[in-house]
Amino acid sequence: MQEKNIDTLFQEAFERASNMTDALPQDVMLRIYAYYKQATSGTADENNYPAYNLREAFKLNAWMQVRHLSPDEAKALYVETINSLIK
Repeated sequence: MQEKNIDTLFQEAFERASNMTDALPQDVMLRIYAYYKQATSGTADENNYPAYNLREAFKLNAWMQVRHLSPDEAKALYVETINSLIK
């Protein structure tokens, strides 16, 4: 059996996450958001977010905290996090 590549695992994890109905703690949601954005959009650009919106500021901060990760590293951490939430 061939091992799945990170892109396939990431897409499957995204689909599972999209179908989750349980409420998650805010810190977990921010971590998932940050990994997803780093994996799909690359490094955050703090100039693209309005400073007056607190929710967006938290999201940007979470994303900036993972900017040292490569897209594949962020995908792997996203998959690991989603898998830990879904038993």
